[in-house]
Amino acid sequence: MKKELTKLEKDLKIKFKNKDLLQQAFVHRSYLNEHPEFKLGHNERLEFLGDAVLELVVTEYLFKRFPDDQEGKLTNLRASMVNTQMLAQLSEDLGLQNFLFLSRGEEKDQNKKARESILANTFESLVGAAYLDQGISVIKKFLEKIFDDKIPYIYENLLYVDPKSRFQELSQDVYSITPHYKVLKEEGPDHDKIFTVGIYVDKDLIAKGKGGSKQIAQVEAAKKGLKKKKWQ
Repeated sequence: MKKELTKLEKDLKIKFKNKDLLQQAFVHRSYLNEHPEFKLGHNERLEFLGDAVLELVVTEYLFKRFPDDQEGKLTNLRASMVNTQMLAQLSEDLGLQNFLFLSRGEEKDQNKKARESILANTFESLVGAAYLDQGISVIKKFLEKIFDDKIPYIYENLLYVDPKSRFQELSQDVYSITPHYKVLKEEGPDHDKIFTVGIYVDKDLIAKGKGGSKQIAQVEAAKKGLKKKKWQ
């Protein structure tokens, strides 16, 4: 594994001081269910951190690169750059799937959405790990290089209009309130968990969504919320 990680570091152009931190970015919760003796934890905390770092870096990147674009356009651009499909594609481009620690069941699972979710989460975990190990300047350089190659096509085509972003725009326009999400239920084993998430405007529950990750469930809740008559 050390040789593989060394090759990955060369490909990423990031040399980690803490190799365990890099390795942990690839540990899925399901792997620990089958290998409780494994010395490292799963990657969900790194994913949580990486999600926030990614949004901040991409937001600043767009703010500086497109000084004449309004907030709505920048919001849609950001959604096109950090949605599950794009992050999963970036993971595949970098070959991150080759370093994953998964349970046997997850390795055999052919469900496309579940696989996309794992790959997207892994990319966020890697960003979180690199941020802790190297700091924000290294992450900015790493992500800017990636998105410099992607942004011309994204900008021309706006590959993905995020339902969450659209719902947020409408909520702010109509009520001057930013919506928020809450996990209402978690069902199933760790390797095949289903989340039910509610989308709220202030204290009002607008809609619920289900999915194999919190992010997918949030998107489904936003889609259902957009279909409510008050937004038509």
